[in-house]
Amino acid sequence: MAHSGLEKVKERVAASAAKAERSDVPELIAVSKTFDADAIRPVLEAGQRVFGENRVQEAQGKWPDLCVEFPGAELHLIGPLQSNKASDAVALFDVIHTVDREKIAKALATEMGKQGRMMRLFVQVNTGEEEQKAGIGPPEVVEFVERCRSVHGLEIEGLMCIPPVDENPGPHFALLRKLARESSVEKLSMGMSGDFETAIAFDATHIRVGSAIFGVRG
Repeated sequence: MAHSGLEKVKERVAASAAKAERSDVPELIAVSKTFDADAIRPVLEAGQRVFGENRVQEAQGKWPDLCVEFPGAELHLIGPLQSNKASDAVALFDVIHTVDREKIAKALATEMGKQGRMMRLFVQVNTGEEEQKAGIGPPEVVEFVERCRSVHGLEIEGLMCIPPVDENPGPHFALLRKLARESSVEKLSMGMSGDFETAIAFDATHIRVGSAIFGVRG
């Protein structure tokens, strides 16, 4: 069953990848935060299986049942994680994009050991060095990724960023790509509804698209 918002985004993704002369297309994460199960179900029925949520508690209220109904659904945490929610996050999510400090790295390592789950992890980078925004500052990224690996035994597969809303995202995506190379990670989680086409030109491997698929949140 087709879903118009999803189909339009997929077409734009394919066109952007072709324009950038890429041989691949990035993974599309449908950001379902603030939408209830009834709004998410049509997107699942259209074949989308990768979704992003911002809050552990909100996701707990809808995704356990949806995952039973739609086997193969993959859940990404793309919002900030508090250490007291690490146990719940490890139990529910498949991928976490917001590892951004030592305390979280330690909590995730502990919970993954307890639950016997190896998770895919991204380090969030505050590319604009904004005081109010989560994320590791660019100068600390390489060392932090190494500590996640050597001290906490975590497998960091990529970096994630959210550029400042009032700035051209291109330089931020370029910086994230540079830091990924320096950190020896392959994945780049960057680009949202307003700028994912730019992110694709800068080699994004994961794009996080919500409103362009689901419509404007109420």
